[in-house]
Amino acid sequence: MLLKNHPFAVEAFFDYSIVLTFAVPKEHLTSLLPPCLQLDTLHDQYGFVAVAMVQTKHLRPKGFPQFMGNDFFLIGYRIFVRYTNRAGKRLRGLYILKSETDKKKMELLGNVFTHYNYSTTTIRQTETGNIKHIESPDFKVSLDLAAEEVPLPPHSPFADWKEARRFAGPLPFTFQFNRQNSKVLIVEGVRENWTPKPILVKEHQFAYMDAFQDAVLANAFIINNIPYHWKKGKQEKWM
Repeated sequence: MLLKNHPFAVEAFFDYSIVLTFAVPKEHLTSLLPPCLQLDTLHDQYGFVAVAMVQTKHLRPKGFPQFMGNDFFLIGYRIFVRYTNRAGKRLRGLYILKSETDKKKMELLGNVFTHYNYSTTTIRQTETGNIKHIESPDFKVSLDLAAEEVPLPPHSPFADWKEARRFAGPLPFTFQFNRQNSKVLIVEGVRENWTPKPILVKEHQFAYMDAFQDAVLANAFIINNIPYHWKKGKQEKWM
């Protein structure tokens, strides 16, 4: 069990990180959270689920040489949350629901050293002109990489992109809760020059999101060519 608590730091290079964030009426999300976490909401009406698609290179324990790393596609479903630690500091972050990858190796190692609930799926990536397509048996998304003037998605609850950027994942922290010992696991991600750019979503369909009643696409951001690392996980007693 201790191995699953992120026992060492990990580093990687992100070729890209694309995050689509869905607004969901808050009452449909609160029951999914452990008691230590609070839903991060907009106007106390909407909670948010981030669908993050990341193409990583050289993912490896921090300090290991690049040639020992591996390249993986990762997709994760996360809820935006807040947590108040024992020092009284309020942290914004994400609560892990489900993770997928394109390599069995990542599934196996990810489920040994994390609580991210990895499974393996087939990922196909193609580009037609300026349109990037990413699909698996369970989802497909098409993105216009060249669009300059990007409007907010139809039915987005955000007033503008400035407000939408508050819910642009990934956030610095992810959280897990062990109900058996009432301990919170906190994993901090570290990055530099993190400036997400709005991206135009031409088409999207995620089977996993069908379970969330009245979910609507609220924003979508992309960032390219970023070094990233995760610190060793920290645990603290809740209550």
